[in-house]
Amino acid sequence: MSDKRRPADDARAARPYFLSASPFRSFARRLVSIAVLATIDIGGLVIGLYAALAVRSLVFDPKPVLWGLLWNHETDWLAFLILLLVLVFWRAGLYAPRELREGAGRVVPSVFLVSALALAFAIGTGQHFTTFGLYVVGAVIVAALISLFRASYEVVTGTVLRAVGVRRRAVLVGDQAARRHLRETLGTSRGGIAYEFAGEVDPGPEVEAVLAGPQLDELIVADAGLDEPRLLEIVEAAHRRGVKVRVAPRTTELLLERGEYVPGQGIPLFELRPPIFAGTDWATKRTFDVLVGALIAIGGLPLWLLIALAIKLSSRGPVLYSDRRIGLGEQPFAMHKFRTMVRDADVRKVELEHANEASGPLFKIRDDPRVTPVGRLLRRLSIDEIPNVLNVLRGEMSLVGPRPLPVRDFDRLEHWHRRRYNILPGMTGLWQVAGRSDLTFDDLVRLDFYYLENWSIWLDVTILFKTPLAVFSQRGAY
Repeated sequence: MSDKRRPADDARAARPYFLSASPFRSFARRLVSIAVLATIDIGGLVIGLYAALAVRSLVFDPKPVLWGLLWNHETDWLAFLILLLVLVFWRAGLYAPRELREGAGRVVPSVFLVSALALAFAIGTGQHFTTFGLYVVGAVIVAALISLFRASYEVVTGTVLRAVGVRRRAVLVGDQAARRHLRETLGTSRGGIAYEFAGEVDPGPEVEAVLAGPQLDELIVADAGLDEPRLLEIVEAAHRRGVKVRVAPRTTELLLERGEYVPGQGIPLFELRPPIFAGTDWATKRTFDVLVGALIAIGGLPLWLLIALAIKLSSRGPVLYSDRRIGLGEQPFAMHKFRTMVRDADVRKVELEHANEASGPLFKIRDDPRVTPVGRLLRRLSIDEIPNVLNVLRGEMSLVGPRPLPVRDFDRLEHWHRRRYNILPGMTGLWQVAGRSDLTFDDLVRLDFYYLENWSIWLDVTILFKTPLAVFSQRGAY
């Protein structure tokens, strides 16, 4: 065998990914991040629990709020609660990398789960209680503090990363159309770290040449039209250089998310089941919808009355507008909204088709002349959608799910789009928190597919928490 040394630009000459410097640096940063987050969480737990004890003392047994007096027996539980909190948070993905971590939408239910587990353990071990309310009050305060502390941490670290010029150096791989699509939809940053696009290449030999150049952080590959052997070659070459590979999947790959393996065949087979909610999943989601929907309807009644008054004073017509939409099983229903347009808006829609600014079957005009001044404000804040909660309570919609389309848009759907109608449509969804009207329609449908295949009650809670942030940022809202 020849003992000639491999040239420096030969990918085989590079060290294996796990021996390169990049994984070790990443591992060190992850350890520091986890340690800081755990410290923040423990601090929120301790301060929140003491605040709950102070509230109980002031309400039921007024006396000086002193550390030692309030921690009579609770300090015996503190180590257990800390361990329980960290384990539940770890299981919930709250110590995941920055770009994958979720905020209050995951923190709040996780804290309440810790509280429920602690209460169950206390009852099971025969602990004495003066009040069960301590667990509820404590969970509320701890959840609020940890959410606040974590949000502050994300803001501060994000500002520091930008100030010191941290960038995520990435190269886009794919044909010209696919690369353009990636640039338009990726945005300028991920997880608070800005992208620095170091180039764009076709999925040919140029990829290896780019990898041999200055150090990269990521290859972002558009999988469309790329054959499997070549994709594997690109992944292997990147990993040997210590470069991560991100693949933008095709729609068919999203459908395999929950594919169930069928054993006993010569070739691996996966059964693709229809994305429907049944059994405990349906009961959980429906119960959540009814409870939260009723809270929105009752608690928001004063706001409803103010909006109704503003609509009546600003333009002629009814307060509510019932729009014909397509829902579960492709069946039509009347979706209720606050009226934001003039009375003859539906008649004038045909005249404005030429001004449509949305892609695919959607109809959107940024400066729609049919919108009233009050309606424009309601749309900007998405307040016009609040009466959708009436449809939720009637079982025609869910709080979270694929957004229902008007009949005009539905009639223009392609066949593969219609899989989104296997579940109840939602008041909000991944469309609203991932880019809203700025994404192409096909991208929006792929987000629906992701939601269908990855649903959990925690995902619904997360989307509900993120929706106000998306609304106030006004990304793509018109």
